[in-house]
Amino acid sequence: MARRSKPAAKRPAAAKLPKVASGELLTLLDFVRYATSRFVEAKLAFAHGTTDPVAEAAFLVCETLHLHPDQFEAFATARVTAQEARAILDVIARRVATRKPAAYLVNRIYMRGLPFYVDERTIVPRSFIGELLDSHFGGEDDDAGGSLIDDPRAIESVLDLCTGSGCLAILASRRFPNARIDAVDISRDALAVAARNVADYGLQDRVTLHRGDLFKPVGGKRYDLIISNPPYVDAEGMAGLPRECRAEPKLAFDGGADGLDIVRRILDEAGRHLTPQGGLLCEIGRCRPALEAAYPQLPLLWLDTEESDGEVFWIAAADL
Repeated sequence: MARRSKPAAKRPAAAKLPKVASGELLTLLDFVRYATSRFVEAKLAFAHGTTDPVAEAAFLVCETLHLHPDQFEAFATARVTAQEARAILDVIARRVATRKPAAYLVNRIYMRGLPFYVDERTIVPRSFIGELLDSHFGGEDDDAGGSLIDDPRAIESVLDLCTGSGCLAILASRRFPNARIDAVDISRDALAVAARNVADYGLQDRVTLHRGDLFKPVGGKRYDLIISNPPYVDAEGMAGLPRECRAEPKLAFDGGADGLDIVRRILDEAGRHLTPQGGLLCEIGRCRPALEAAYPQLPLLWLDTEESDGEVFWIAAADL
């Protein structure tokens, strides 16, 4: 019997947004206001580099117009062309209709002001570690005594576990100018995205990508610093992920029943891969109570950022 051919996959239905007549929306601010209203109306979720509908609207407007987000204020009252207006309205409609993260629609995300390529092959990066590399590793907090190392130039080797799109490895290369960085991920697709970002920044000689399970690809090598933003969503959190997050690879979220499956392995093995003066910087989201209960003997130092409290810990090699 001849097989019945599968019907072609249907594209998401276009969002039924209010019709906008030519000339009703003129400036960048007009389009940001319109997008904000549509995003609130559609009850979208925001957790992918922007935290509210206004910021996401501004991000999409700027990306559509090929402007850096920092340039928005300079052009906020500038008018857009008819062609640009159609492109902006289209991306707004796609954001509502598909519920995909905005970063996937424009293939770009910013971390610490730097642009990175992203697509559905990797999680959209939104780690707090980028800020902490600046504030606690020979950066902004030096004068306040907040730095965890004396000299970022003394860091010669860094390991980025669960690198995803490679953003943290690239940020580490900028913070530690003398370091060589190994970046590991189990996902071949994620590493393809990471390779593109590494090439975009011309870092092929300093950032080496490895495919494999945590420390296995690097053998017995030791590092001055290990950083990781591993999967840490627990079973309850996985069940309640918003639709936007379900568009991302499940592998990048799922941390097991209590969210700590991967974190435990990192903690248990990190000591064998750190130099005597090294340390581990690891993000675990809201798993702090579970982690402290599992490792009451470890002197974990919890680090805060502008938008997080106790979601990233530091531990020195000597304490592991």
